Amino acid sequence: MNNRIITISREFGSGGRTIGKKAAEKLGIPCYDREIIEKLALKSGFSKDYIQEESRYAPQGVLALTLADRKNGLTNQDKIWAIQHDIICQIAESEACVIVGRCADYILHDKADCLRVFIHANIEKRAERIVKEYGEQEQLPLQRLKNKDKHRAAYYQFYTDMKWGKAQNYHISLDSGEIGIEQCAEILKQLY
Repeated sequence: MNNRIITISREFGSGGRTIGKKAAEKLGIPCYDREIIEKLALKSGFSKDYIQEESRYAPQGVLALTLADRKNGLTNQDKIWAIQHDIICQIAESEACVIVGRCADYILHDKADCLRVFIHANIEKRAERIVKEYGEQEQLPLQRLKNKDKHRAAYYQFYTDMKWGKAQNYHISLDSGEIGIEQCAEILKQLY
């Protein structure tokens, strides 16, 4: 693959999706985020809502085995992972772009010219952001942040056998709370 790809992993509420979109805009390349979910829905037959909510959780225990395809032992999450893997590789093969989330950094680590990015911020700034951007209630954001990050970390660990957010797994880690959304996007543009 000759295309240059930026992959963005991010803490919930850190603005990683927004940074990805802004960086892509500055570079004149597409940004894939929810578009991957739409492609997954078409290829898998699962609804977009199911993919968006349920497929981000790592299969766990007896319940996962019960829900697994008895013929080959795959859970719905495993099936979605395989399709997602193929979709991300196809996108990277066809064009330069930014891909947000979905373990794209891992999927493309030895397949593409890839800048692997992790976006984070302190929990107070992320809580403030999700109240402002997503309309979260003032009392609930801290728990929601912790839950979402916990699920992202478990999913990442399950499918990649690597630690989510660990600096050695990325080329660069940016604190969007301190640097700012615009400046993070500008840094990615310069590094591209």
